[in-house]
Amino acid sequence: MNKAQYTLVFGALALFLLLYFGFDTKTDKQQNVEKARAISGESTSPDRLAEAAKQNLTTEQTAAVAEVEQQLQSATTDADKVVLLKRLSGLWYQLGSLPMAGVTAEEVATLENADTAWSVAGALFYEALIAEQDPQKRTYCADHAVKAFESAASLAPDHVEHRVNLALVYAENPPPDNPMKAVLMLRDLESKNPDSPSVYNALGRLAIKTGQWERAIERLQKALSLDPSNPNTPCLLAKAYQGAGQTENYEQFSKRCQTR
Repeated sequence: MNKAQYTLVFGALALFLLLYFGFDTKTDKQQNVEKARAISGESTSPDRLAEAAKQNLTTEQTAAVAEVEQQLQSATTDADKVVLLKRLSGLWYQLGSLPMAGVTAEEVATLENADTAWSVAGALFYEALIAEQDPQKRTYCADHAVKAFESAASLAPDHVEHRVNLALVYAENPPPDNPMKAVLMLRDLESKNPDSPSVYNALGRLAIKTGQWERAIERLQKALSLDPSNPNTPCLLAKAYQGAGQTENYEQFSKRCQTR
């Protein structure tokens, strides 16, 4: 599977790389309200997720995780903790435990309090949400993805991609009392950001999800015209053209997707 197929807006892989090479910028004036908010009523917890994840590890993998965790216990500065937490999140990601990769990235974001760090955590929780089948874990990942992207948006309100990503979380896990929330959010973003390819890519994703192939093609072609170099759009267009039965166009964009 190529990189573009793992993406949100800029791509979850690209966001994940920010976890290692991300910004050190901290915001002094803005306060991250969402970060301090406790998510109540959860049926699972980081400890339970860790316990479940460790049950699936080999002896060697368990030792690798334990080594970093032991180093974390000995860390005395936030800077050292951030380095080790990023390492641990990357390790969990490589081991296929996306929820734990998200949990650890969330700890990084809490320490760094930067929109980029919260975006990484949100991207990992979003990936976990898509991959998970267990209802309790899905709820946990959805709630924490929402928290992360809301936190990112509060720190960087002009960065439209954070709210686009938030809408995509709601599209994957619609609130029972507002199942159209993702669509309404994206329509509002479209009206306020008519030149944002990320918004049209997200609208295209929703149209694909509901089998509205022609509408998906229209929105994704708009995204392509706004940003021909966007790595997500060709892959999404390939899916849309495939669903619409337009074989020639599907093959064209499928090739472009594979080269990304």
